[in-house]
Amino acid sequence: MTAPWRTCVGTGRLELALRRDYQESLALVQREIGFQHIRGHGLFSDGMGVYRPYEWKGERRVHHSFTYVDQIMDTYLDLGIRPFLELGFMPRELASGDQTVFWWAGNVTPPSSHHEWADLVRTTLSHLIDRYGIHEVRTWPIEVWNEPNLDVFWEGADESAYHQLYEVTARTVKEVDASLQVGGPAISPGSDDWIGRFAEFCTARDVPVDFVSRHAYTSGPVQEVPFGRYQTLEPARGLLDQFAQPREALKGTPLAEIPVHITEFNSSYRPDNAIHDTAFNAAYLAPVVAHGGDLVESFSYWTFSDMFEEVGVPTALFHGGFGLLTHRQVRKPTYHLYAFMARTGEEVLARGDDHLVTRHADGRVSVLAWAPVDASGATPGSRGHTVRLTVPMTGREVFLRRSSVDEERGNAYTAWRRMGSPRSPRPSQIDVLHEAAEPARSHLRLPVRESEVTVDLTLDRHEVTLVELSPVEDEAPPWWDERRLLGGGR
Repeated sequence: MTAPWRTCVGTGRLELALRRDYQESLALVQREIGFQHIRGHGLFSDGMGVYRPYEWKGERRVHHSFTYVDQIMDTYLDLGIRPFLELGFMPRELASGDQTVFWWAGNVTPPSSHHEWADLVRTTLSHLIDRYGIHEVRTWPIEVWNEPNLDVFWEGADESAYHQLYEVTARTVKEVDASLQVGGPAISPGSDDWIGRFAEFCTARDVPVDFVSRHAYTSGPVQEVPFGRYQTLEPARGLLDQFAQPREALKGTPLAEIPVHITEFNSSYRPDNAIHDTAFNAAYLAPVVAHGGDLVESFSYWTFSDMFEEVGVPTALFHGGFGLLTHRQVRKPTYHLYAFMARTGEEVLARGDDHLVTRHADGRVSVLAWAPVDASGATPGSRGHTVRLTVPMTGREVFLRRSSVDEERGNAYTAWRRMGSPRSPRPSQIDVLHEAAEPARSHLRLPVRESEVTVDLTLDRHEVTLVELSPVEDEAPPWWDERRLLGGGR
């Protein structure tokens, strides 16, 4: 079973997947982390060209074109990642109004014809099944719309209109194939009561629902500056509280046991908030990534790439995702948090507020540890935080490999600031940033006493560290003596 933190990752509008730099970045993410699904906006937006009405002999007809859809799905599957389909936004010529979101104008109004919307959903899913096979498409969750509780994403935040859209969509999905998985309502923080009413609506009308989804962010009001935003943050515990909310809201309902997916989460939802570039963000999210799987079936980091065009075409330095630069694959500390998680084991041995200990099938042990952060900004955060663990191990000695990122190490953002925050870094500067982005690594050899090894870790400010322990099998010949390397001694 895929780990909940690895089940899905977010992306910007789907059209971005047609770009080579996007594909190269996703290939890197898949090689080093390996997500199961990817979720993004705009499957039905005009830029995808799916909905194509025309007139023939005085009669209005609709042609559905899947040229871009096929290219994007092919790209994802070739990279070993499956879509988590989000159905939206509304094609302009099917929309009931002209309200849009983002510079690329995703229409956020209900359909002028629910019959034609159902036909769009039906034809799209039927095409995907014809192209990729029913057994494949059954593994793609289908989410209806995005954040309808916000009037920026759904005209008037009209809950009853969303329920109507959901019912039409869910019944259409099940008409195509009863085993396809459909859910919603994909709400943003601040409207928790939607979940309970969604469950009541689906139950009262016997509307199909296979999972419930919501989003989780802990950022406060936006403080605007040119080409950027600042925001306050609540403690990271707030993200876990939001993860837990749907299950609490569903208690006592017929939906109490269905899967819950957090289809977006991060500290800030803003792509132009530079907090995403920092070591703080990695340490802030570490306990969420380590503990979130206790609460939900999946939680999807928003987003994997800085090619993330919600507020316009990215500048050379863009703050939305895992990569520091839009096309140079410079990795951020939060990227390394996920890469470290990808190297942890399957069996959890211990967890705490500042660590996660796991064991691999071959006996190796991994320790992920992080320094506590102060989300209020009142203090700079802990420096010299200590984690002392006693870990079960076999053999007489273990080899310890440690990889770390913090404010100084594995931190391209710090290097970029020190070189003058260049807007378009030169190739030589890009090389420096790649070098700076590499985690610091060290190695030790520790004794095993009574089948245990003691690991003492001192963490710097905003540090996330991965310690990997494996038994030593010493194959040095009996005459090897490092004291004699210069010819002395016998």
